[in-house]
Amino acid sequence: QVPLVESGGGLVQAGESLRISCKGPRTLSSFVVGWFRQAPGEERSLVASIGRGPGTTYYVDSVKGRFTISRDKTRDTVFLQMNSLEPEDTAVYYCAGKSPGADDYNYWGQGTQVTVSS
Repeated sequence: QVPLVESGGGLVQAGESLRISCKGPRTLSSFVVGWFRQAPGEERSLVASIGRGPGTTYYVDSVKGRFTISRDKTRDTVFLQMNSLEPEDTAVYYCAGKSPGADDYNYWGQGTQVTVSS
């Protein structure tokens, strides 16, 4: 098992910023890490991901220019900086890791709630 622990969620107003974190073991540096979100009544979907090398980031169109995914220097924590938040960003945000050789994300955190009020 690879424990992934999210933190930093909360309640903010539209237009404000929030940074959520995903902490894992040192081996997280070798994983592709993604942030997913799930709003009530909707399926969970990928928001952003970061690969092992530099410049290997992905963003869904709806968050491009507002969200930034990054790793810290020790590479055991992945952040999602969320700026200009909108009520539509309200969801439970999950961190997920894809270990080397895996076809899909195979480790998941418990999720952190992000609520954006209008």
